[in-house]
Amino acid sequence: MQDQWSLRLIRVAAIFGLIGTVLGSHMAGAGSYAFRPIHAHILLVGWLSMFSWGVFYKIYRVRAKKLLALQGWTGIVGAIGLTAGMWLQFMQPFNINETFALIFYIVGGTVLLISFALFVIVTMMVEKASAR
Repeated sequence: MQDQWSLRLIRVAAIFGLIGTVLGSHMAGAGSYAFRPIHAHILLVGWLSMFSWGVFYKIYRVRAKKLLALQGWTGIVGAIGLTAGMWLQFMQPFNINETFALIFYIVGGTVLLISFALFVIVTMMVEKASAR
């Protein structure tokens, strides 16, 4: 299960990395940096964090498998929610209701914050090197 989560997180990171670099390329080509905060968060929480978690789960064995899965799901949902919520809040596409966009943004960020807190706990629950 842990190897599945490692690969899953790295694949999600790769998707975020592609989206972030395409967005950066678009901004450079258009000469407009309106997407800068969204671009930065896509690359930081989507690409960097997901990739780091995936590598951690590949290197270390975690005793709490269900906590690992909960951390992975909250990370994926939170990263998508935060970055999509930022896009809805800042860019206001499709005349989305501002209250809905703000709540989407806040909930996504809160779920991601929970995921980071869970990751701190997960790092405390690794097996000793001699037990591997």
